[in-house]
Amino acid sequence: MPITQQWELRAEFARRLSHMYGKEVPAYTTLLEVSQAVNDTVLSNLGAGAERLGSIARVTAERHGAIRVGTPQEMAQVARVFAAMGMYPVGFYDLREAAASSVPVVSTAFRPTDPDELARNPFRVFTSMLVPSDRRFFSADLQQRLESFLAKRRLFTAELLVLADRATEYRGLNSGDAEMFLTLATAAFKLSTEAVDRAWYRELEQVSSVAADIGGVASTHINHLTPRVLDIDGLYARMERRRIDMIDTIQGPPRWAGPDLLLRQTSFRALAEPRVFREADGSVERGSLRVRFGEVEARGIAATVRGREVYDRLTVEIEQAVREAAATAPVSAEVRNEIAAELWNQQVPATEQGLALHDLAYFTYRVDTDKQRNGTVPGRSLQDLIDQGWVRPEPIVYEDFLPKSAAGIFQSNLTSDGHKDTTQSTTDIDAAWMEGVLGRTLHDPYTLYDGIRRASLDHVAHQLGIRGPIEEPAPITTQGVK
Repeated sequence: MPITQQWELRAEFARRLSHMYGKEVPAYTTLLEVSQAVNDTVLSNLGAGAERLGSIARVTAERHGAIRVGTPQEMAQVARVFAAMGMYPVGFYDLREAAASSVPVVSTAFRPTDPDELARNPFRVFTSMLVPSDRRFFSADLQQRLESFLAKRRLFTAELLVLADRATEYRGLNSGDAEMFLTLATAAFKLSTEAVDRAWYRELEQVSSVAADIGGVASTHINHLTPRVLDIDGLYARMERRRIDMIDTIQGPPRWAGPDLLLRQTSFRALAEPRVFREADGSVERGSLRVRFGEVEARGIAATVRGREVYDRLTVEIEQAVREAAATAPVSAEVRNEIAAELWNQQVPATEQGLALHDLAYFTYRVDTDKQRNGTVPGRSLQDLIDQGWVRPEPIVYEDFLPKSAAGIFQSNLTSDGHKDTTQSTTDIDAAWMEGVLGRTLHDPYTLYDGIRRASLDHVAHQLGIRGPIEEPAPITTQGVK
């Protein structure tokens, strides 16, 4: 019997989620239409250059989902479901620290880790977990009641988990099992029609809208499903022209003179969705909640550890410069971007070659076959090989997330800032703790990118007959890298 491979499960799951979410949130369909129109325009204007960071087929199919769970047990089960589709936990994000308002969650992202699997379908799901033990948000009494509520619910059926484990063991499923797995997995993330206890939901909402969305209902659901666009500034303008209410800013690096780096994100604001509520007297009333929003993203080149240091430093400098400018006049989003772009243009190399040779971004490398036939290899120095045209850098797409940007998107769509008592002690949670919850390796994104780069350089050395590893540029200060 034919086997449905894991990447095929992943691609079909993403397609079914998109279809379901479009029915639940019609504005998402509009977002897809505008994204496609923008991508068509970029492709028409730039030709092959538009596909520098992935084929248009990949970009068109690409999505990242976001879900929220309440307990370590639920997070471990999520890991089993996504492992069935060749999606593994990468990175640790603490949104409790990244957000100014109350966002009491820690997160990881499930995605493929192999370059070939990413090329087939790069579906990824940003998955957040509530931290009821954090006293900055939850009292001991509320923690006890919240954990009791969460312990009674079941997000995933036993049959789904059995099929997930089978798909992981055999790296796929037969057609009948594949169909059942996909049906159950998609249904697990459908918005529930079950009545919401209004008093309980409101109590949690006073702490955090995110906490209420996770712990105030009996199931989970897709919070947003994000398409990828090649010109996020153009998309933002088109959405506003359609009178769709967008959040105030585009999160992430600014629009600047150099190549796209890391990740830029924005969204339309959370819309009021009809929900059913159970009142204290047992009656049922219709109402609405503003929880889910329409996020869109533009992906750039993956930054190295040093590149992230530069990005983080510039983010602080931009905020300081904006505050200084705001002391004399209001700062619009456009002016803010001009301030940010000026700082980036002053301090960051504006070419891929410059980013590569300053070790600010990750690339693979390709040998120029004409040089290989007609010249003498100029030693083992990567800089000499690039400068003399022997090899050229090819950007590695950033496949992960920025905690401050994720928190910014969450925060822009909250119905209130909630309550965060900074005088209380925090609950220490880190990547090692998350790995224990998952019961499987939590991959470090830098290690993954570096492995891809290193394998590429080893291949170049083999092609050119270079003995030993290619010598990469010596580290330089990250302060004023230009």
